Amino acid sequence: MTHIEESIHIAVPSTVIDQVWSEVDRWHLWDPDTKQARLNGPFAVGTRGRIVPSKGMGIPMVVTERSAGRSFTVEGYIPLFRIHFEHTVATVDGGSLVAHRVWFTGALAFLFGPGVARQVREGLPKTMRSLKAYAEKRDAQS
Repeated sequence: MTHIEESIHIAVPSTVIDQVWSEVDRWHLWDPDTKQARLNGPFAVGTRGRIVPSKGMGIPMVVTERSAGRSFTVEGYIPLFRIHFEHTVATVDGGSLVAHRVWFTGALAFLFGPGVARQVREGLPKTMRSLKAYAEKRDAQS
């Protein structure tokens, strides 16, 4: 199974990162690979929604894990293919260590996984830098 991971130090408290994550309808402001995202309810396990990547078609998603202030995981799905996006934040000296991990499951992961993995590997470093800039600017303005 392919796992893709990027981490970055962000000079803000972990609570700021968690707040940014919880504003799902604003993900497009810091994630250049997301055109639109929404949840049909609270930012909690089991809540369903939709994510539209900047390239490609929108897919349903569901929150599969949520530990307020620490982590969340969403799963995008199409028949026989799942893409898992895990996000974690830990308090460290001078701010937060943020990690995003992506992996694929399902019977068609062998078919869709390599192409999607290539896109994720290219985009994830940019997304992390953008999250850093967005969170630090937001924290400085508050």
